[in-house]
Amino acid sequence: MDMVERHQALNRPEHPVCSICIANYNGAKLLDDCLISVLSQQGDICIEVIVHDDASTDDSVALLCERYPQVELLASSENVGFCISNNRMVAHARGEFVLLLNNDAALYPDALRTLLEAARLSSSPGILSLPQYDWGTGVLVDRGCLLDPFYNPVPNLDPGRRNVAMVIGACLFLPRTLWIELGGLPEWMGSIAEDMHLCCLARLRDLSVMVTAKSGYRHRQGSSFGGNRVDSGRLHTTFRRRRLSEQNKTAVMIICSPTGAVWLLLAVHVIELVLEGAVLSLLRWDRRVWSQVYWPTVSYVARNFGQLRKRRREAQLERRTSLHRYMQPMVLLPRKLSLLFRYGAPTLK
Repeated sequence: MDMVERHQALNRPEHPVCSICIANYNGAKLLDDCLISVLSQQGDICIEVIVHDDASTDDSVALLCERYPQVELLASSENVGFCISNNRMVAHARGEFVLLLNNDAALYPDALRTLLEAARLSSSPGILSLPQYDWGTGVLVDRGCLLDPFYNPVPNLDPGRRNVAMVIGACLFLPRTLWIELGGLPEWMGSIAEDMHLCCLARLRDLSVMVTAKSGYRHRQGSSFGGNRVDSGRLHTTFRRRRLSEQNKTAVMIICSPTGAVWLLLAVHVIELVLEGAVLSLLRWDRRVWSQVYWPTVSYVARNFGQLRKRRREAQLERRTSLHRYMQPMVLLPRKLSLLFRYGAPTLK
């Protein structure tokens, strides 16, 4: 681990119930809200708070050292990305449970107590999250997500539905032993859909992925990576986010789909990507749509096909669920069609 600094927390608990892990990059303007929400949790819960600073160029490290001596800081000398940051923190953690929390998110006061109660009541270990609310408006964003056939997340808004296909990494809670069993976040993926990968691996092993019925967290959607939100009735994203999203969702589809029909699905998906890229490039009259999003995705699948098949074999060897059970939190209608009808073609920048 290449660290230029390790700031030891004052009075670090020896046996924390939960390790709260916050990946930070240039989040000096966000950290106060996030950390105050963590340190103000209701209930007498023994926690440790770990922040991995990913070679920030702002005042994040100074802020953490000056204002939060109770937080353990792992400061990296180079930018390594979200997956490695979280893997480092969990490797350093000692809690029975781990909560991954974005620096642009803030917990409701009863959030940790709610998660722990749900985990204790569960008959087997699994992945948990809280209802997500928009930071500015307070509107419900999702109660976890379902997935369409091409592994596009579909927000679950049904208060009666707790079993979901995935929860996002902005607030992801699970036993530390389960994290180790699943192998943590896939460092080969970089960023985007790493949470989907973890949740789908868990569901392959017939483990639950659930959202609590109460409490929640607020989230500044898109602030940590750009894009991925609706403003003024239009869907906005970035070239980088869209490229990584398309590549990594396709990888998860190949690795985790528990049926041989995945190869037919992949062929349909590649055709759909080519057509979608061509149409959007013409609509926007911008060749970057094709050259920076869709062609890199198609070529990624071709270049890495052998490695993806190997990862699929390894994942499917651990499969303990039926196809029917795995497909329960999935929907047939492609998410992109519903977004197109509602918001039109996305704006990329």
